Amino acid sequence: MKSFTRAILIAALIAAPVASFAQSSQSVSRAQVRAELAQLEKAGYDPHDWIHYPENIQAAQAKVAAQNANQAAVSGYGGAADETSRAGTAGGL
Repeated sequence: MKSFTRAILIAALIAAPVASFAQSSQSVSRAQVRAELAQLEKAGYDPHDWIHYPENIQAAQAKVAAQNANQAAVSGYGGAADETSRAGTAGGL
């Protein structure tokens, strides 16, 4: 019986950091979830189509990601730079 109790205690000690890590992520509001669902439905996702479930949500998520990338490139916010720097003076001037 002692080994069983010890095993449960060890399992609890291992699981405790995992549970606390899972709770440390930022929470999402109900409005944010609804907005994301509306965006996915606009991109072609049908939540009632259970036959093509993994494919249709993945396709909609890809469309939304592409739209978000295009908006970031157009707006100038959040996009990656072309990784060039022009600090200082050019040699030989």
